[in-house]
Amino acid sequence: MRSNRLLFAAGLLAALTALVHTVAGTYDVHSPLLNSNLPQPLSLLLYACWHLVTVTLCLSAWGLLWPPNPRTLQTQAVLSGAIGITWMLFGVVFVTVALLIGGSPALLLALPQWMLLVPAGALAWSGSRRLLIPATDSRSN
Repeated sequence: MRSNRLLFAAGLLAALTALVHTVAGTYDVHSPLLNSNLPQPLSLLLYACWHLVTVTLCLSAWGLLWPPNPRTLQTQAVLSGAIGITWMLFGVVFVTVALLIGGSPALLLALPQWMLLVPAGALAWSGSRRLLIPATDSRSN
């Protein structure tokens, strides 16, 4: 079985993103959120959403790093492609919020999540396409 460097790189970047989200988010997002003056149902809803994102990021990284099996390449190609598209769209959400809702390109640096989401998604999507290419030359991957 040949390796897929694009999926491996996507998986590593996804794992890094999940780690940064979990560690930095604990201090930057969810602790201040729970101590905010928002109504409790709203702060708890946002808190739950933060954890949903954590689960999504971790499962995505696991799905991308899982070694390919020759019998399930089509399934893995669909899964990794869907993860890639999801991550790229997550990145588009941050860019859209910064530019259209926030109204300032400077907010692209204040909301830097897109800088990890888009490349990880693009690597995953590209790697998913490579799973479907017949293995003829292992150096081409």
